[in-house]
Amino acid sequence: MNATIPKVYKEAQDFMPLNGTDYLELYVSNSKQAAHFYKTAFGFQSLAYAGLETGLKDRESYVVVQDKIRLVLTSPLKSGTAIGQHIDKHGDGIKVVALWVDDAVYAYNTAIERGAESFMPPTIEEDENGKVVRSGIYTYGETVHIFVERKDYKGIFLPGFRKWETPHFSPAPTGLRFVDHMVGNVQLGDMDKWVNFYEEVMGFVNILTFDDNDISTEYTALMSKVVSNGNGRIKFPINEPAIGKKRSQVDEYLDFYEGEGVQHIAVATDDIIETVTQLRSRGVEFLRVPDTYYDAVTDRVGKIDEDIAPLRELGILVDRDDEGYLLQIFTKPVEPRPTMFFEIIQRKGALSFGKGNFKALFEAIEREQALRGTL
Repeated sequence: MNATIPKVYKEAQDFMPLNGTDYLELYVSNSKQAAHFYKTAFGFQSLAYAGLETGLKDRESYVVVQDKIRLVLTSPLKSGTAIGQHIDKHGDGIKVVALWVDDAVYAYNTAIERGAESFMPPTIEEDENGKVVRSGIYTYGETVHIFVERKDYKGIFLPGFRKWETPHFSPAPTGLRFVDHMVGNVQLGDMDKWVNFYEEVMGFVNILTFDDNDISTEYTALMSKVVSNGNGRIKFPINEPAIGKKRSQVDEYLDFYEGEGVQHIAVATDDIIETVTQLRSRGVEFLRVPDTYYDAVTDRVGKIDEDIAPLRELGILVDRDDEGYLLQIFTKPVEPRPTMFFEIIQRKGALSFGKGNFKALFEAIEREQALRGTL
């Protein structure tokens, strides 16, 4: 993998190091129903459960998996809990971005020494399958990173969880493979603060910068910087709103999430046409760009392997950089509030994030905002 990493990635200090995304934990109002949704609509599989039957008294969690993607869906069992208060303020959304490390104590101590705020001191969790060490720090808003060291663990997920099976209900996977990147939305003026945090505290490098000339329409604009660790497996674009004629998608997110947080999760597939076909047939709703987008797409990106007809029919976008091209599409928000959504992405060599699609994409988002009365 390192042979294909651009020079800019190698400027990252990568002192932890981070091996990849371990899991994403969402605080949700109804974890059982959320798990059913992600299985039915997105093709995740049952993996693990923790709740009353495992000795928990205040919360329950269902874990679903698809290839290397693990989602933990957690709900409170009583009123007045920190989880419930988080949901009351933010709605359903991502609380924990867990990162797989070789040494959770070292990762934590180094992050704290470099200025991070502690969320969870190093904690050893054990059961008959071995031990896991976890530690955690705060990031933007109420989002946290938990460092997970699991080299001495042979269980299905974490100590305290039991295997969860639904043998009579197991929808087929849809081809989602791993988390490609995660986008955070922060307040105006905070983007550079959090870019500096990832550079100084976690050893990341700023690999791309988009200003309001790159990401703008007639009405709205935003700014974004992308930070990455050295192996390129953890990439975090950080967005902040920019001044425009109307309120941008970041403004809308910050209003309804009531603070900073994870805006969307980009998940990779090896066959985006098949994946999106499957997802759409299961009820997942996607943003649509105008059909005229496809009239000039080959003039803009050059020759691609795929036929334009299925891309046009499904609404899949195409962009190219110096390394190759990518195909991408974005769901509508998957929660009641217009906050979190998913991106489906297939990279055919490209290392960028679809700059050539920004205008068409954000115009599509603006049309949705107009329908919601939030533009």
